[in-house]
Amino acid sequence: MDRDMVTSTNVSSIGYDIGTQTLEVEFLGGRIYQYYGVPDTLHDQIMHTPSKGRFFNHYIKNSYPYSRVG
Repeated sequence: MDRDMVTSTNVSSIGYDIGTQTLEVEFLGGRIYQYYGVPDTLHDQIMHTPSKGRFFNHYIKNSYPYSRVG
């Protein structure tokens, strides 16, 4: 999955597959996770919010099933 680099204190890049509603997040430490069933609206919001980490922790982490892929 292609990811876009983002400016954040803990997130390095974010990708999204609209067909499967999969959000892929790469953290600064190099870990990569995929979150499943994430609506496109949340992807759009996280890409435009000034605090990616805060948005992720509040709206995505512990709210969607996920797996570590890297």
